[in-house]
Amino acid sequence: MTGAAGECTNADGLVMREVTLRFGDGDETVLALDNVSLTVAPGEFVAVVGPSGSGKSSMLAVAGALTRPDSGTVTVAGQDMTVPGRNARARLRRELVGFVFQSGNLIPALTAVDQLRLPVEFGGERAFRDPRQLLAEVGLEQKANRRPHQLSGGERQRVGIARALVTAPALLLVDEPTAALDRARSREVVELLAKETRAHRAATVMVTHDHEVLSHCDNVYEMIDGKLTRID
Repeated sequence: MTGAAGECTNADGLVMREVTLRFGDGDETVLALDNVSLTVAPGEFVAVVGPSGSGKSSMLAVAGALTRPDSGTVTVAGQDMTVPGRNARARLRRELVGFVFQSGNLIPALTAVDQLRLPVEFGGERAFRDPRQLLAEVGLEQKANRRPHQLSGGERQRVGIARALVTAPALLLVDEPTAALDRARSREVVELLAKETRAHRAATVMVTHDHEVLSHCDNVYEMIDGKLTRID
């Protein structure tokens, strides 16, 4: 059975209300997001599944203030993520959002601990979590000084998760974290995401094609043709 997405409200997490996003002009217009509503509370781990091209990545882009929707509202920790101006939205991303990408998206020349120090150096005077402590949390304390080519795929993903958490984000957006991993490593990475989501009280949205890992999520939603529904 499916139900309407985002029925509860929690201003401290992610709240998307009736969000619409179109690409193109005239007859070439594509409706990427069709009146999407979603609420994710702090400490809640949500998965979004659906076929390629259904709007999942567009939803992450709008939630993370990478793309401004045509209509609707998006707030994270009570802050409006749809404000005009790229600089204003970039500041909100830095302060409120952490991203975990498919391949970890690590910088080849940097060690694991320096991957986490980089956002700290560019983040101004705000509070950050301790990079070495975070690496210890994800089981990589002994590999803090290794570079990406010296780590396995699962280890690189764990570094990516720790880097996303070092800024203490209110919202954690995760794009296909298990795409390049085998079944065992996939399970480990998603278990870690669930644990860190609850420990750090982030509102986490994970886009995935991997139905094997959905049991670790608090809620699962399906995106089809830009429409989002909850799977009960």
